[in-house]
Amino acid sequence: MNPRRDRNARVALFDGIEEGGIRASSSYSSHEIDEQENDRAMEGLQDRVIMLKRLSGDIHEEVDSHNRMLDRMGNDMDASRGVLSGTMDKFKMVFETKSSRRMFTLVASFVVVFLIVYYLTR
Repeated sequence: MNPRRDRNARVALFDGIEEGGIRASSSYSSHEIDEQENDRAMEGLQDRVIMLKRLSGDIHEEVDSHNRMLDRMGNDMDASRGVLSGTMDKFKMVFETKSSRRMFTLVASFVVVFLIVYYLTR
């Protein structure tokens, strides 16, 4: 180990450090931070913040509209479930009575409804 080389490396490593703080070297003081660059950087950050705020507002509106749509779908499903439940109760009642006349009426009404739907969709 070369003691002179170690000393030079140590001096280069700790160059600019004084007792009680860090002293700016002469090369660093010639490259001071420009205030205009800071202002431009701040404006760029402000623009990005404004864009993110607008984007988050748009996302919030989209989520609200989807929640309203899902609530309406849930309400519609509940209503259709109620109608379907009532229809099933009527079917059970018809099948329990074993009335041939009611059975014929039920089957005939299904056939008629099926034919109407078939011709309307065609």
